[in-house]
Amino acid sequence: WARPAPCAGSPGPPPTGLPRPSLPSLFALLLAAACSAPDADVVRFWAFGREGEVVQELVRDFEREHPGIRVKVQQIPWTAAHEKLLTAHVGRASPDLAQLGNTWIPEMVTLGALEPLPPVADSSYFPGILATNIVDGVLYGVPWYVDTRVLFYRKDLLARAGYRAMPETWAEWREAMAAVRRLGGTGRYAIFLPLNEWQPPVILGLQRGSPLITPRGYGAFRDASFAQAFGFLLSLYRDSLAPPVSNTEIANLYQEFARGTFAMYITGPWNLGEFRRRLPPELQDAWGTAPLPGPTGAASGVSLAGGSSLVIYRTSRHKAAALQLLAFLSRPEQQLRFYRLTGDLPARREAWEQAPLISDPAAHAFAIQLTRAVPTPMIPEWEQVTTKIMDQTEAAVRGGRSAAAALAALDAEVDRLLERRRYLVARRRR
Repeated sequence: WARPAPCAGSPGPPPTGLPRPSLPSLFALLLAAACSAPDADVVRFWAFGREGEVVQELVRDFEREHPGIRVKVQQIPWTAAHEKLLTAHVGRASPDLAQLGNTWIPEMVTLGALEPLPPVADSSYFPGILATNIVDGVLYGVPWYVDTRVLFYRKDLLARAGYRAMPETWAEWREAMAAVRRLGGTGRYAIFLPLNEWQPPVILGLQRGSPLITPRGYGAFRDASFAQAFGFLLSLYRDSLAPPVSNTEIANLYQEFARGTFAMYITGPWNLGEFRRRLPPELQDAWGTAPLPGPTGAASGVSLAGGSSLVIYRTSRHKAAALQLLAFLSRPEQQLRFYRLTGDLPARREAWEQAPLISDPAAHAFAIQLTRAVPTPMIPEWEQVTTKIMDQTEAAVRGGRSAAAALAALDAEVDRLLERRRYLVARRRR
């Protein structure tokens, strides 16, 4: 970013680690605002869950590097984070800098809570992840750590079924699942697809090219693209390739995976550490990860663009100092350190070219999958939509509702949910 002179009496160096913006004057304005504030050296930073605990180690180094700035980290449980952010915005008590799940960004932008940020170099970030931070062409967040879904699988069981590697197309993948199921016998399945997880049906729909929500704000679940993906999903339950249960009905996921109750599971990067800790030593070489197969091959095997971003609130009186902290936490070396402390995958692509990630075969699938990650619809109501998706998927699997009826009901529910949004958009256009 641009390098204006620091505040008088503040020996901290200018921010580094992020690319130069197209509007260099923005940083100068923010720095001037910080210099004029009487307590400009205090940055309030909200972070969630374990990240809020661990980031304090990085913050101490930031403060040593910037002795004129002090950072107050508030750790907030993930279960309370969304409500606390909304309450703080209404009460004009928002922090200066905050961690924000990237699916929450559209909602916060709609509320007018976030400060627009200077552009960053696209090449430094995975395209699908960066896209989750952009609303109407404006950047509102910088990816901090990334998340997507890949296949965790038993390499030994797949090899026993005649497959040395995970197939890349749906048809071959289904054949492999059928082969694993035949070898497993009664009470064994090929894949675990919990009914209370919305990610599998959404991923399959995205792989078929479904928009999920139309540009006009209606559900697109009855369209051919999502209907084909939904039919593929339901066939896995119908043919006993997946058990029709939720993850709360599995006593211990890792024990059942070790027993061979199922051989595949679509899940995220936190399970890299969990599988290494929880699976017995004799199975540590028997499991692996693979990018998701797609309808027509690897290129169509997209997955979700998830993770958390760093955002600055409009009400902050310390935007320049917050930008310096954001820049520090975005450095590749700090993101690698954060990965070692938390297991959260770095957002900066440069970090993936260094140890330990470059030498970790289980992480390699995530590196590939992140290049094929795509965002879910950028609407504030998305989390409510996911609840409707889970409800109708379960109704089709366990309730005897036909696929067509389930998707019609899903579209109707989503249309009602987005009715006010359509009204506001139409009014704004008029």
